[in-house]
Amino acid sequence: MHTGDWPTTVEEALAVQERLRGRVDLTDDLPELPPAVTGLDVAYDDAGGIAAAVVTLETAGLTVVEQRTHRAQAVFPYEPGLFAFRELPPLLAALEQLDHEPGVLVCDGHGLAHPRRFGLACHLGVLTGLPAFGVGKTRFVGSHAAPASARGSSEPLVDAGDEVGAVLRTQDGVKPVYVSAGHRIGLAHACRLTLALTPRYRLPETTRQADRLSRAALR
Repeated sequence: MHTGDWPTTVEEALAVQERLRGRVDLTDDLPELPPAVTGLDVAYDDAGGIAAAVVTLETAGLTVVEQRTHRAQAVFPYEPGLFAFRELPPLLAALEQLDHEPGVLVCDGHGLAHPRRFGLACHLGVLTGLPAFGVGKTRFVGSHAAPASARGSSEPLVDAGDEVGAVLRTQDGVKPVYVSAGHRIGLAHACRLTLALTPRYRLPETTRQADRLSRAALR
């Protein structure tokens, strides 16, 4: 979908989500530890500008392979559950600048853990055809028990009877993160990758690097 066809109203966006969510495929044929992973994040300024950042890291050493940014104006209003329609145009533009096709996309947001089971990670995965999952800082939908305090502990995130993600402790005693599959990856695999990307901090290194880069791009 090109931004020329991009929805401009809530009704149009809901119709797009309804149409595309049937294309989500959670068949997982990824290597256990892909050679590289690509993180994505956006930052906003006070004038409606968005800076999107994508950062590819070598999975083994978490060193930066390449990074790109794209600045744009928001083309969709601020509407919970429809953030993808603000963030995807600049994110897709940044992804197109990469020299190497990403092996898997790690979004600062959600996949199936979304009211219509079609969060940013699902939308991005369907549009690009790439494996994608979300790691959210906060809960958007569902309920869960508290995971044990040890790193690697998790509990199911359940919404309306569906297991839509996992509440995962990435460091001993720190707040958990919310992992959900988006496209072409299973939840258990997404959790294992999240732990591989969080050797020292609560958030994946992909998110930390992309967040830093997107903020710098606004300055």
